[in-house]
Amino acid sequence: MLRINLLLLVAALLCALGVVTSQHKARKLFQTLEAEQERARQLDVEFGQLQLELSTWATPPRIEKIAREKLRMRTPEAARMLVATRAPAAGEGRP
Repeated sequence: MLRINLLLLVAALLCALGVVTSQHKARKLFQTLEAEQERARQLDVEFGQLQLELSTWATPPRIEKIAREKLRMRTPEAARMLVATRAPAAGEGRP
């Protein structure tokens, strides 16, 4: 009877240690999950800021300013412009 009681005591202790260990691991994993979710929120905010910055950098007035100042480009005079049109293909009717 004493052996059975000792065996049950050891089994109960091992189970208790297993529960404590698994709870500790679960808490650590939850802590890691929370940290990664916070990092994901920060990255979402940064992504939104970068999209806003990209739309600002790609505005037509800014591109035109860079073309004029850095590349020394200018708009051609109307007399020097040619407008290219596509000839209708065979079988295409004009509206």
